[in-house]
Amino acid sequence: MYIKALDASTWPDFEQLVERHNGMWGGCWCMGFHEEGVGRAKTVAQNRAEKEARVLEGRAHAALVFDEAACVGWCQFGSPEELPRIKHRREYAKDAAALPDWRITCFFIDSSYRHKGVASAALDGALREIARLGGGIVESYPEESDGRSISASFLYNGTVSMFESRGFARTRRLGRNHWVVSKVVH
Repeated sequence: MYIKALDASTWPDFEQLVERHNGMWGGCWCMGFHEEGVGRAKTVAQNRAEKEARVLEGRAHAALVFDEAACVGWCQFGSPEELPRIKHRREYAKDAAALPDWRITCFFIDSSYRHKGVASAALDGALREIARLGGGIVESYPEESDGRSISASFLYNGTVSMFESRGFARTRRLGRNHWVVSKVVH
């Protein structure tokens, strides 16, 4: 497996991954955390067009994981301005200090590659790309999975243990099973 950044040259690879999975999560095209968001008023075609425009303009960031020539997973990251829409927003805002430099908001792994280390590779790739782009405080909102059975298809934020194994620390709870985790990347 190897990593490439999402950009105009890798858009076709990302596009193939998303299309193999019906637009991801009902046609989201991973727009849910961007300002435009998704919802009843949005079509799958609109989500796709908005994501492509963001990628081609350099306003969408992700680490893509490849197995040979096929893109098999990804980890989305960006500044809070790029990714302002997060889950548990009201609870997040209650105790929020300063915003981080970067947010890691979403993972997607091809269904035939789950439980094979692709999410970990994607996170490592995202952290390397964040460092290359200047680093800073990185924050994410993973789910606590210890002692619970959770379908891998629902772990769009990854697991707390995956982040902790890379030096992230829990800073506060969000909702019942999610945490804010953060670390400084150089």
